[in-house]
Amino acid sequence: MIKLIKHLKPFVGLIIAAVMLLFVQAMCDLALPDYTSNIVNKGIQQGGIVSSVPQAIRESQMKKIKIFMNKSDLEEVSKSYVPVDKSNADYTRYLKKYPNLKNEPIFVLKDVDKNEMNKLSSIMGRSIIDASGVEQIKSSAKNGIISFNGMKIPASADLFDMISKMPDKQRLRIIEDINKKASSLDDNMVIQLTASKIKAEYKALGMNTDKIQSKYIINVGVTMLFISLLGGVCTVAVGFLAARTAAGLARNLRKNVFEKVENFSNAEFDKFSTASLITRSTNDITQIQMLMVIMIRMVFYAPIMGIGGVIRAMGKSKSMSWIIALAVIVLLGLILVVFAVAFPKFKIIQKLIDKLNLVTRENLSGMMVIRAFNTQKFEEERFDKANKDVTKTNLFVNRVMVSMMPVMMFVMNGITLLIIWVGSHEVANSNMQVGDMMAFMQYAMQIIMAFLMLAMMFILIPRASVSAGRIEEVLETDISIVDPEDRAHFQDNIQGLVEFNNVSFRYPGAGEDALKNVSFKALPGKTTAFIGSTGSGKTTLVNLIMRFYDATSGEVLVDGVNVKKITQHELRDKIGYVPQKGYLFSGTIESNLKYGDKKVGYDGINHAIEVSQSEGFINEKTKGIKSEISEGGSNVSGGQKQRLSIARALVKKPEIYVFDDSFSALDFKTDAALRKALRKETTSSTFLIVAQRISTIMDADQIIVLDDGNVVGIGTHEELMKNCETYREIALSQLSKEELA
Repeated sequence: MIKLIKHLKPFVGLIIAAVMLLFVQAMCDLALPDYTSNIVNKGIQQGGIVSSVPQAIRESQMKKIKIFMNKSDLEEVSKSYVPVDKSNADYTRYLKKYPNLKNEPIFVLKDVDKNEMNKLSSIMGRSIIDASGVEQIKSSAKNGIISFNGMKIPASADLFDMISKMPDKQRLRIIEDINKKASSLDDNMVIQLTASKIKAEYKALGMNTDKIQSKYIINVGVTMLFISLLGGVCTVAVGFLAARTAAGLARNLRKNVFEKVENFSNAEFDKFSTASLITRSTNDITQIQMLMVIMIRMVFYAPIMGIGGVIRAMGKSKSMSWIIALAVIVLLGLILVVFAVAFPKFKIIQKLIDKLNLVTRENLSGMMVIRAFNTQKFEEERFDKANKDVTKTNLFVNRVMVSMMPVMMFVMNGITLLIIWVGSHEVANSNMQVGDMMAFMQYAMQIIMAFLMLAMMFILIPRASVSAGRIEEVLETDISIVDPEDRAHFQDNIQGLVEFNNVSFRYPGAGEDALKNVSFKALPGKTTAFIGSTGSGKTTLVNLIMRFYDATSGEVLVDGVNVKKITQHELRDKIGYVPQKGYLFSGTIESNLKYGDKKVGYDGINHAIEVSQSEGFINEKTKGIKSEISEGGSNVSGGQKQRLSIARALVKKPEIYVFDDSFSALDFKTDAALRKALRKETTSSTFLIVAQRISTIMDADQIIVLDDGNVVGIGTHEELMKNCETYREIALSQLSKEELA
């Protein structure tokens, strides 16, 4: 999989942009639980009161809370608040904001900086809690008596007045005792405990506290809506970039694989089946494309969410961090088990798909043979076995993968229950706020979802990794036939002389040579024919001229230049090749003939059709040369296919013609007429023909007889009948002595 990273180089910009957007999206998603917490804690529980420092306070209440301040605290508060009464110049303005100002003077908070506000928050919050503690002591009176500082005092006594008249040392000791509980509270809990007192004070001042609450909730809600929209935009943008990157990578991989396969020699094709190459170019690349989309959207997003969720959850409650650790350990264990069970099967799946494709391709290609031999039942069983093997393995993998979801849901619900159980005790002990517990729960779910995303990646990566390895296997295959760095070139007036000098060839992995010390010359303007029994090496020999294989030893020369020193394009540009199995491409007759020369005009096409004896059946078609040709030429007969293949080579007008048993499907009359027309057409070209029928090559200028890779005879028909036993046996097996004479 790592080897394919180099193919992502053109998409680095898109990936970086996607990662940046993912970071923004993750930050948006991580911010939302905090805002939810604020709505619950500050908006609902605290009534929109976000600070333990009141914006305004009545003079009577200020006197009470000042009792619980030391000298430095008093100085800090005195310089931060300004007294307002009827004598104040801004009395009218303050009266609108605080309607009950007319009943009692107040103190209004000045504009202070953040540091000052933090100091005031600690001072005012602690003092308000202390004052509230004293009021609770009064409310706890029994039988009109309260216990205070070890004394029994009537409930009607003014405790605030008593404390204020105490000596400073005694007063501070009492304040310290009252502060013991408040000292363990964090800032948020202090604000929450003071919020109800501040809200009551605002009501006493005539302020609309419901408006304060609704304004805070609306502001936070609007902020959350904006963050959600921003996260949504980032999600869409990341999806677009991920899809574009994955599609571009798949396009490039298909292009690279196709170009690589185009340069394969027959030796490389022997390593890969056609079905396997099709699977690698389609199914395997699709697997990588799917992974890339999910990887860009998840593999970067999940760690940000996971790490960010842990940090923010710890910020809400460090005491419950063990719950997160437990969830992570359980999830990692589950992922490792699934990975260990499923990974080996992914390699098997791709091989089974290859096999299924091979069986399907063979059945479709050989349907007529299957019907002719009544083997439909056998082929159905063969297909059914391949199909069931794929299905069985896929079902096993999918069952393993599907089992993850219920287990994940069980873990998520278990963690939720555990957080509520532990968190409710923390809330009861005033160590945590309800909103923070809710936020902690959301962060825990985000962490679990992050691991769920990574789990999905761990499941998809092995399968895509197998596919990537199969693709890389094709891309990294060493091509045995390559163009030389120090290249030679044909002269402008190339003649087309073909020469073999002691050429031997052995197929890769074979135990012995398929051709042994073959030497001959094929002259321009002459017809050189090759004949021999099946497997004697005829097709192998002409493949060496085309450089479909390279000679193991010896030299194959064209116009005196070794074909290994010429580029494949330049060499094949001089050769008109008609393969043993004529192959036509989907399109029209015209498009197939123009395969030989795209610039050829209708005169050239018509001439090639006439020479190849294709005129008759083409004229019978309604659309003539515009008639459709199906894939592989399945809608024309074998003889018509061969004649069109010959016409395609004639359109090219090359210096060398290679006909590899290209007359086998023609009747004797058409064969004779075609050879007669070809002799007139190829008077200046080298004409090489591989044939099984003696009648096809009897008139050749030179016949080369092959037997088990050896040249056992070279000469004309008459000479070989006299001097070559192998040729004579072949001839007499096909024709009578009278016909041969």
